[in-house]
Amino acid sequence: MNIIQIIMEQLNNAAHPVARVLHHGSHCKTLAIGFKAGMTLKDHQTNVAATLFVARGEVIYKQENQEYTLSACSYMAIPVNTVHAVFAVTDSLCLLMQG
Repeated sequence: MNIIQIIMEQLNNAAHPVARVLHHGSHCKTLAIGFKAGMTLKDHQTNVAATLFVARGEVIYKQENQEYTLSACSYMAIPVNTVHAVFAVTDSLCLLMQG
């Protein structure tokens, strides 16, 4: 079973988004994050440059007083030290690339 399959299986009983590391290099890291519709990744910040890519589904990316709807194959650059959150409109799978 691969990491994506594990995330999707764990989502069946999860109350929060499920995240797992796909790749960890010396200067970058990629995580896969699974959401069931209605789940939220609460307000948080990153101290490294990051990009959120939506592989499947639809999410709302919230940052400062703005909201962006992202659907499959769209992405958003996440500024360093900026409070942001992600809300899943539908069951979704995102990749978060850091570094």
